[in-house]
Amino acid sequence: MILKQYYLACLAHASYLIGDEETKKAVVVDPQRDIGQYLEDSEARGLTITDVFLTHSHADFVAGHLELRNGVGARIHLGAQAKAGFDFAPMADGDAMTFGNVRLVTRETPGHTPESITILIYDLANDVDHPHAALTGDTLFIGDVGRPDLGASAGWKAEDLAGLLYDSLHEKILPLPDDTLVYPAHGAGSLCGKNLSKDTVSSIGVQRKYNYALRPMSKEAFIAVVTADQLESPGYFSYDAEYNLSEHSTLDEVLDKELNPISLDDVLQIQESGAQVLDVRDAVDYEGNHLVGTINIGLGGQYASWAGILLDREHPIVLITELGQEEEATMRLGRIGFDHVAGYLDGGMQALEDRPDLLRQIDRITAATLAEHLTMPNPPVLVDIRASGERAQKKIEGSLHIPLNHLRDRLNEIPTDRRVVVHCAGGYRSAMAVSIMEQNGMDNMMDLVGGYAAWEAVS
Repeated sequence: MILKQYYLACLAHASYLIGDEETKKAVVVDPQRDIGQYLEDSEARGLTITDVFLTHSHADFVAGHLELRNGVGARIHLGAQAKAGFDFAPMADGDAMTFGNVRLVTRETPGHTPESITILIYDLANDVDHPHAALTGDTLFIGDVGRPDLGASAGWKAEDLAGLLYDSLHEKILPLPDDTLVYPAHGAGSLCGKNLSKDTVSSIGVQRKYNYALRPMSKEAFIAVVTADQLESPGYFSYDAEYNLSEHSTLDEVLDKELNPISLDDVLQIQESGAQVLDVRDAVDYEGNHLVGTINIGLGGQYASWAGILLDREHPIVLITELGQEEEATMRLGRIGFDHVAGYLDGGMQALEDRPDLLRQIDRITAATLAEHLTMPNPPVLVDIRASGERAQKKIEGSLHIPLNHLRDRLNEIPTDRRVVVHCAGGYRSAMAVSIMEQNGMDNMMDLVGGYAAWEAVS
């Protein structure tokens, strides 16, 4: 048996290839939308991908099930309770698929979503009675369980889904042997839970012992603990969940349409008409020189997630990238279903060499210099744009707290009679923040180089 995990750090997403050396068949579970790695690995091992499973309708990314269906003819499998705009094989509790020494058994585990399933993997060459592993999707994470509040857009109450989740865990997952490996669909950094571990594999026994949500408690107590303190879900989550259940264009079709070089004059015209111009360069390059009116979300971090949070689906997106990064920037937006990219600035920032009137800069300040400025008369206003949980652990005294995802709506809370210094944890998000502030007419701000980590080093 072959079992390979693929981990996409920028989306904290895990997907899986399960293959059999005897029959040369393989299935893919919860694939990302760019499917090249599954095709390359299966070809290298002489495998044919015959089937693709989704453990649930993912909200934080667009899966690659249609790509695998169209590309290699894979049959799509969803939980029996799913309703989709394409043909699929509904997998009810106990349904099994056997090929060679591999058996996959479905367990319906509603809770994160109504149609969620867990896939038990049996390695028949070693043990026909006990599962080797469980692909738990977003039902059980390492250190957490799936949040039950994302079904609100479909009319579900978080408490009702939490009750289903309790039953799924206690009736379908916790009875599994302690040595059964746990492979979830997400890890730390995902917004699909609130306490996810950086580990990408564990076991039922370890989770039974250390996962807060699996400790002995009543159903009522479980509902209370898993519905409390969930992070705010981005607006694109409900869109992606619906998109994954609809017939839509494949990523290759999207890229063929979107990879268009656009002249500077046309970019300015599109921008004037309401397009979102997204500069994906690193913060230091963006703040050193950028086209007026652009927003910065660097490719070097959780680019797609923040694009989904800070951009909208109503207006086209035009990209400004380093030369040669156009396809990556477009593809990674496609991973979250942002299929409305109009193109990219032809020539990148070189197209602006003769237009200094269109260029802007944003000042940067070191932590040591900030410490000095805070002791002076009329010190700068310090704006902390980290999440509430980060700030609760440690903060710079006297700073104003406005989480980045609420910044646009709360700009009027920032004083305008003094310089403003913006900080996050390490400097990635603060560049987004100052770009938003500049878009909205502010011009007296600075970005703290290195964020709170740099401040800690000098304080």
